[in-house]
Amino acid sequence: MPSEVHRRTFLQLLALAGAGSAALPGLAEAGTGFPLVSRGKAATIVVAPGDLPGVRRVAGDLAADVERVTGVRPAVTDAVPAGGPVVLVGTLGHSPLVDDLVRAGRLDVRDVEGKWETSLSQVVDGRLVLTGSDQRGVIYGVYEVSRRIGVSPWYWWADVPPRRQSELHFPGERFSLGTPHVKYRGFFINDENPALGTWAPAYFGPGLAPGYPNGFNRHFYAKVFETMLRLRANYLWPAVWGRAFAEDDPLNHATAKEYGVVMGTSHEAPMMRGIEEWNRHATPGHDPYGGTGEWSFRRNGEAIKAYWTDGIRRMAREGFEGVVTLGMRGNGDVGLPDGDGIELMQEIIAAERDILARELSTDVPQVWTLYKEVQRYWAKGLRPPDDVIVVFTDDNWGNIRKQPDLSLPPHPGGYGLYYHFDYVGGGRNYKWVDTALIANTWEQLNQAASYGNDRLWVANVGDMKGNELPLQFFLDYAWNPAAWPADRLATWEREFAAENFGGALAADIAGVLHDYGRLQSRRKPELLNRRITLAADGTITYDDQATPFSLENYGELDRVTAEWQDLGARAGRIAARVPAGYRDAFYELVGYEVQATANLYALRRAEFTNLLYVTQGRASANGLAAVTEARFADDLALAEKYNTGIAGGKWRGFQTQPHIDYGDVERYGPNAPWQQPELNNVALPDVIFPAVRRIDVPEAASLGVAVDGSLDAWPGAPGRPVLPEFSPWQSAPAQYLDVFNRGRTPFRCTVTPGAPWVRVEPRGGRVEEELRMTVRIDWARAPRGTTTVPITVSGAGASVVVDAVVRNRELPLPWRRGFVEAGGYVSVEAPHCSANVGAGPVSWRRVPDLGMTPFPVTAASAAPGAGARLEYRMTLFTAGPVTVWAHLAPRNNVLAGDGLRYAVSFDDAEPQVVNTTKATGADDTSMNRQWERTTSDNVNLTSTTHVVGTPGPHVLKFWMVDPAVVLRKLVVDTGGLRPSYLGPPESMRWPG
Repeated sequence: MPSEVHRRTFLQLLALAGAGSAALPGLAEAGTGFPLVSRGKAATIVVAPGDLPGVRRVAGDLAADVERVTGVRPAVTDAVPAGGPVVLVGTLGHSPLVDDLVRAGRLDVRDVEGKWETSLSQVVDGRLVLTGSDQRGVIYGVYEVSRRIGVSPWYWWADVPPRRQSELHFPGERFSLGTPHVKYRGFFINDENPALGTWAPAYFGPGLAPGYPNGFNRHFYAKVFETMLRLRANYLWPAVWGRAFAEDDPLNHATAKEYGVVMGTSHEAPMMRGIEEWNRHATPGHDPYGGTGEWSFRRNGEAIKAYWTDGIRRMAREGFEGVVTLGMRGNGDVGLPDGDGIELMQEIIAAERDILARELSTDVPQVWTLYKEVQRYWAKGLRPPDDVIVVFTDDNWGNIRKQPDLSLPPHPGGYGLYYHFDYVGGGRNYKWVDTALIANTWEQLNQAASYGNDRLWVANVGDMKGNELPLQFFLDYAWNPAAWPADRLATWEREFAAENFGGALAADIAGVLHDYGRLQSRRKPELLNRRITLAADGTITYDDQATPFSLENYGELDRVTAEWQDLGARAGRIAARVPAGYRDAFYELVGYEVQATANLYALRRAEFTNLLYVTQGRASANGLAAVTEARFADDLALAEKYNTGIAGGKWRGFQTQPHIDYGDVERYGPNAPWQQPELNNVALPDVIFPAVRRIDVPEAASLGVAVDGSLDAWPGAPGRPVLPEFSPWQSAPAQYLDVFNRGRTPFRCTVTPGAPWVRVEPRGGRVEEELRMTVRIDWARAPRGTTTVPITVSGAGASVVVDAVVRNRELPLPWRRGFVEAGGYVSVEAPHCSANVGAGPVSWRRVPDLGMTPFPVTAASAAPGAGARLEYRMTLFTAGPVTVWAHLAPRNNVLAGDGLRYAVSFDDAEPQVVNTTKATGADDTSMNRQWERTTSDNVNLTSTTHVVGTPGPHVLKFWMVDPAVVLRKLVVDTGGLRPSYLGPPESMRWPG
C-alpha cells in the first residue's frame, strides 16, 4: 500500500536522524515542498467554522506543535487569507473548503471517502490539504504532521522535548496512513492506585463533583485523549476504582466528544455506567440515578434496570460516541452472586437490549466481554445478538484464552480482544514497571489478527504512564499488523527510540529496551520473593520467603543478577550521553525502569544470600544484610528522583507503587501473598520481606567451606562436600568452592588438589570474610573414565576435603554431531534445531526472544507424528530411561478442541503426546492454582519419559499436534539434572 511505503520511509529515515539535525526526515529540504515555516513566518492554518469539533480543536494543536518546534505560532482562522501559504484542515462532507476542491476535480478522494478513519494529505494549488474520511481520519493526519516535524506522541506524558528547527518544509506528495485494521483500538486506565490516584488529584486538582475530590476530571482526561489520538487510538475505558467518569466531572463526556474519542466501560460496567456510581448511590434516599441495594439481577433487578436506563439516557442526552458494554459481573470485578446459569445471562442481555431499543437504538455498537468466568457462557453455547461484538480476553498475563472457531460460521458482529500489561489479582499483582516482552505481545496479537479478531482491541495499561512502550506497540500493531512482521520487531524498537531521543542514540537505547523486555519477561519483579514448587503428585506449594532462582545450581541467581547489573550500567552510560533536554524523558521511558529493576535484583540477591549465609554461619552474612538495606535505600532514592527530581516535580507522588514486601501475611493479612502491600493506607513505604538476619560472629577464626551445587557448609554438614560432575563437554567448564570465615579474626588458607591436572585458582590466601576459588580441569592431562579427586582445604586449625568427580568420556568422531550430554543432561534452546521439517504448508518459525511456534497460526491440528517437526541432534552417553522436559510459553487452549498438544519422540520411536493445558489445569476457564503457577513462573513445564537403547548419536523430535504451542527450550535429564528456575545453560554443540 503506498501509504505504508511512505510511512516506512519516514520512520526508517527518522531512525537515522540525530536530535538537532538540520533537516528532519519526512520533511523536504528548504526551498522545496510546502513551506510550513520559512524565514520566521508560518503558514496560516484554516479550518471551516462548521467542521466537526475534534477537527477544529486539533488545528490548534497543530499550531502549538509548530510553535514547539520553531518558536513561531501559526495563525488559526476559519477563512482563507488573501496571501501566503495555507494549511487547509477539514473533513470530507463537513468542510466546504475541502469539498470545493473535490468538486472542482483538484483533489481525488475516491480511495478515502466512505472509509473508516482514513487520512489524506496532499499539496493542492500551493496549499497543504489535511483531510480525511471522517473526524478521526483528519485528526490522525494532522498528528502525523506533528510527528514528522519532531513532536513525539509522548511529549506531555513522558516529557519528550520537540526537536527544534527553524525551517519546516513539508513534502507535497499524496500521502495516507491508510485504514486501520482494528476498528476500535484503545486502552483501559485501571488499577490506578496508588500511583495515578496519588498524582492526579495533586496535579489536576479535585474532582468537580461535590464530595468526590479525586482529580480524574476533564483536565486529566484531556491529556489522556490527546495522547491516545496522537497514537491513533480511538477508544477508552476510563478509570474505575473509586472513580466515576460521568460524576467526577460532569464535563468529562463532553470533553470526550470535543476530542472525538469513543467512550466505553470495562467488562464489569454495563450500559455506560461504572460500578462506582452504584456504590456511591446505593443507600436508599440518596440515589439520583436509581441504583439501590444489592448488585444482584435476580434479587434487585428492577433497581438495576432503572440504573442502566439512566446510563443510556445520559448517553443519548449528551450525544457522545460510545460502545455499550453488555452482560454483567459481580460488584468488585468478581463473579455474579446469582450464579452462572445461561438463562440468567440471556435474561440480563435481553433486558439491556430492551433498554437500548427504548432509550437510544440497538444500532449503537455493543460488546460482550468474555472475562474470566464469563467465558463459560460462550463455552456452553450462549451467543449474543448478531450485531454484538464478542470480546475474547487474555488470562491477565498476556496469554489469550480463546480464538474464534474457524470451522464455524463467523459471528456477524465480529470479535474483539481484551489484553493486559498491568493486573491486580492472582497469582500476584504486577503494577510497578513495564514487564511486557514485545515478542510475546506480537505473537499473541498476530494470532488474534490471523483468526479474524479485528473489531475492537483494548489493553489494560494500569496508570498508562510506565507502559508507554507496550501501549504504543499494541496500537501500532492494531493499526496495521502487516507492517510489523516478527523480523521487524527490532526495527520497531529502534524507531520508538529514534522518535523520542533522536537517531544518534537510537540503536543503543533500543538495545537497552530490548534486553530490558527480555530479562523482565522471565518473571515479574513483584514475584522475586516467591518460589513455586510442583510435586510429582501435582501438589503445588508457594514459599513467599524464597527466591525462585537457584542459589546453588548453575550459578543462576548470581548470573541473572549480573545480567541486570550489566544492563543498568549500559543504561547509565547512555544517560550520561543523552542531551540535557532529553534527560527527564530518558529517566521516565528508560532509566528508571532499568535501574530500579537492576537494583531490585541486587537487593534480592543480597537478601537471599544473606539468609543462606546465616544458616552457614558466614561472617559475611551481616555485610549482606547491610547491602540489602542499602539497595532498599537506593530503591526509595530512585523513586524520589522520579517524584521530585525530574520535570520540575511534575510527577510528584507517581512513583509510589509497592513492589518489595508482597507476601508478608503477618503485617498485611491474608491477601498479602497476591495483593499489593498496604498498611495505614499507602503512605507507608514498602519494607523488605523477608527480613534479613544478622548473627553474632565470634572473635576467633573458624574455617568454613561451601561448594557449587549445595546449600550446605562444612565442617558441620554430614558427609563430604562433592562438586558437580566435571565433563570436557560442559558449556560452563568451571565450578567453585568458597572458603569463608565463621569468626572475626582473619586467617590464611591453603587449597591442595589431589591431582596436578585439577586446577584451583587461587590456591589459598588470607581469608577475612570469604574467598571464592574456581576449579577447572586440564583435560589434556586428565585420565579417561571417571575419577574422584580430593581437594583439601585447610585453615584456622581445621581442614575439609572436597571431592571433585571428573568424568572424562571420549567422544568418537561419528558422535560429534549436535548437542552433547554433560553433567547428566542435555539443554537446548528451541531455535537451535538441526532440522525444521514442514508438513504441507505448515512449518515451525522462530519468533525472536520467544521461541519456536507453528505457522500459519491457523493451521489445522495434526495427528501425532504427522505434523511439522523440529529435530535436535544430540549425543547421549547414557542409555536407559531419560526424561524430556519441554519449557513452553504458558499458553491457553485457544482452539475448539479439548487441549493444547505436542508430541515428542526419540529417533523412530512412537511419539508421545502431551496435552499441556490438561496437564496444568490451564484449560479450566476459571483459571486456577496451576494456572497461577504457570503464569507466575512464565513457563508451562511438562515432561515425557523415553528409553534410549544405546549410547551415541540420537535425534530428539518435537512434533506439532496443535498450533499455538510456543516451544522455548528442551532439557533431556539423563540422571544429573539439578533444580533451577530457568533450567541449565545450553549444552555444548557440535556443528551438524
